Amino acid sequence: MQSSLDTEKPISSGSISGSDSVGFLIGQRVHFVGDTRRIGTVKYVGAVEGYGGNWVGVDWDNGDGKHDGSHNGVRYFEAQGPKSASFVRPHNLSSGFPLLKALELRYHGESTKEEEDEMYVLSASNKRVSIELLGKDKIQNKLSQFEELTSASLAYLGVSSAGAPGHINTTIPRLKELDLTGNLLSDWREIAAICKELPALVTLNLSYNIMSHNISGMPLLNHINVVVLNHTGIGWKQVEMLKDSIPLVEELHLMGNKLRGITPLSSDIVHGFHSLHLLNLENNFIAAWDEILKLSQLKRLEQLFLNNNCISHIWYPDHNPLSEPPNSHELLGESFRPFQNLCCLLVGGNKIEDFSSIDTLNLFPNLLDIRLSENPIADPRKGGVPRFVLIARLAKVEILNGSQVSPRERKDSEIRYVRLVMSKCQDNPEEIKKLHPRFAELKKFHGIEDEKAATGATGPQKMSSSLISITLKCVAASIGEKVPLTKKLPATTTVGKLKILCESFFKIKSVKPKLFLQEEVTSSAKPLAHYMLCK
Repeated sequence: MQSSLDTEKPISSGSISGSDSVGFLIGQRVHFVGDTRRIGTVKYVGAVEGYGGNWVGVDWDNGDGKHDGSHNGVRYFEAQGPKSASFVRPHNLSSGFPLLKALELRYHGESTKEEEDEMYVLSASNKRVSIELLGKDKIQNKLSQFEELTSASLAYLGVSSAGAPGHINTTIPRLKELDLTGNLLSDWREIAAICKELPALVTLNLSYNIMSHNISGMPLLNHINVVVLNHTGIGWKQVEMLKDSIPLVEELHLMGNKLRGITPLSSDIVHGFHSLHLLNLENNFIAAWDEILKLSQLKRLEQLFLNNNCISHIWYPDHNPLSEPPNSHELLGESFRPFQNLCCLLVGGNKIEDFSSIDTLNLFPNLLDIRLSENPIADPRKGGVPRFVLIARLAKVEILNGSQVSPRERKDSEIRYVRLVMSKCQDNPEEIKKLHPRFAELKKFHGIEDEKAATGATGPQKMSSSLISITLKCVAASIGEKVPLTKKLPATTTVGKLKILCESFFKIKSVKPKLFLQEEVTSSAKPLAHYMLCK
């Protein structure tokens, strides 16, 4: 038997499998018997030249196959990759089983001897000592009372259908959260049948089930609030078809679906989703910000996750010098501003490299939480700017890249930013106004004066105008009391340089100095490094 035909023997399992005399349907989802994580799609059923009996051509989700759908020069089907497919005997494949069968396996099943043999620790003499989970029987007994279950995880258990009508409702009537990640579900009618029998269901996770693009005839499921459809292969067209069935959805997760655009069915912008406050579009292929603007009229949208897409430029409607929004009159409306309630925008891991994209974030009415990490503009190693510049340019941000922006950090960042701009663009006010929109505002707010020398000033006079007065006091008990010293130092003096100067001023050689700053408005003192922006 040549290598492109799968002759592996299945691991002993309770899975329901096919037989050589019963075929599978093209497009059907299957897993290898005994390995519920090895999932694929049936692409061919029939004979293979040179081999007897029936074979099933499977294109494996994880790409772990032996060929591309051809064998010995004969093309049987097209696979997703050069080695993602293989031919398998029908009895080595499982078409899955109903949800309640999986539930019983998950929560009623006893540990096998093999599993219990693997539960051990090594003694000091390197011998195996069997262990038993404390309270295991009590936990299993509680979980086995299905009517009390409010949450169930049935990930990677081979679920392919709802089963007989009425059985789910009578068995788990109180279920609120259901995780069906990585099963064999693809038909939305089966999803509808499951949800209709779970009136208390609030959260449904269908991630890693390759779902059909045909979503016709879905019933109203107005009790569902959270829907997770990560890596299910659906496009926005299917999302539009689903929205009328889940009118009260509050969270919608669509990660990893290779989405390139937002395609409303009957308008230039997305309507409906009246309860949606979180939309997760991470790990897709969206490049144009125009696509994201189609979401700008979702009135309850508060959190928009766009990490790891291909976005290179952000703009706000009617404030973009490069492009015009699609149907801008429809976008803006009269009583609702675009993205009016958006308070969290995550755009990390994109291709943003321009300051105009940063500055335009100030136009979003309520945006407080922003992620920009892993963009060229936010990576100093790639020519980007450090955190303090981003904070200074973003007037309202309270959380940046997952970290809280404290009042102290904002003040220090804004002052440092103003001084940085002054040092680089002092002689070009027009350039400052164009490239640094918040400069004048921040300079005035913090009372920062221009560092200009008087007319006819000499070199030393220019230098003295940039000095600051600082009083140094040595408080080390082991050294004894020293007379405080008042010195004028350049404003650019770092903590490291100041330590060296203190060693010289107070003649201390054997002690490593630690500096504290005591402000005039308070008697408390903190390490000077706490206040400094760089050393």
